[in-house]
Amino acid sequence: MRNAVVIFTKVPCAGTAKTRLTTERGGILSQEEAKEFYQACLLDVLESCLKADCCDLYICYDAAGDGAYLEQLVETVAPAGRVRELFRDQGESFDKGMQYAVDCILKNGSPERLADAVVILGGDMPTLQPQTLRTAFQRLEQLARQDSALVISADQECGFNIIGYTHGTPFRFDEVFYNRLGVTALDMIAIRAVEQEIPVALLETVPDVDLVPDFAHLLTLLKTMQLAHRHDSSMQLPHRTINVLAELGYEAAAFPAAG
Repeated sequence: MRNAVVIFTKVPCAGTAKTRLTTERGGILSQEEAKEFYQACLLDVLESCLKADCCDLYICYDAAGDGAYLEQLVETVAPAGRVRELFRDQGESFDKGMQYAVDCILKNGSPERLADAVVILGGDMPTLQPQTLRTAFQRLEQLARQDSALVISADQECGFNIIGYTHGTPFRFDEVFYNRLGVTALDMIAIRAVEQEIPVALLETVPDVDLVPDFAHLLTLLKTMQLAHRHDSSMQLPHRTINVLAELGYEAAAFPAAG
């Protein structure tokens, strides 16, 4: 089975990267800090995908993003030819953007498709391990004996941050993120899977970072990962993210309840 991963991302840029972490939106980072933080995350995610060594790699970036800048960033991590293509998103919403990225690879299952299975993930999950991707494609291959299959990793807020399926899977992203029923993204995936009788495998949760509590969680998680890495060298540490956070000097804290 031919496999592909699409990293679905914005090009790191001050004022557009991780804005919910910035002081302008009630967060704690300056716009430049948010950009540097997200850039480190994205490159660590890219490195984990490369080390998984189980798929062709593509990057789909925002329509307004600086593609030349992104290409320069990618070249600092990926040897020439390791990323098959960087292409600009043409979707008008998050749902349509995700669908566009999948369609570019699977081409509606036609013989001209670029892969038999695709996994989409974001650039804001720096603790991603290469083994998680290997497991995703292993589960897809096992389940796809029934012709269709879907894998998913839940996030912390009723959504998901990794999703993948085979070319024969009758799934589309229409109204997954934006629907009038108030159904969460993760619940909508489950509803579609039941309706279409799609076999589903649940992957381990890999946290993403959108809000300040996510940022605090990452700070504590990275400390624990560094401790565990002393006894498990197979663990992939997100060195760029660790270094940027060390330079920023932030610490997570839990304050005792009043009284």
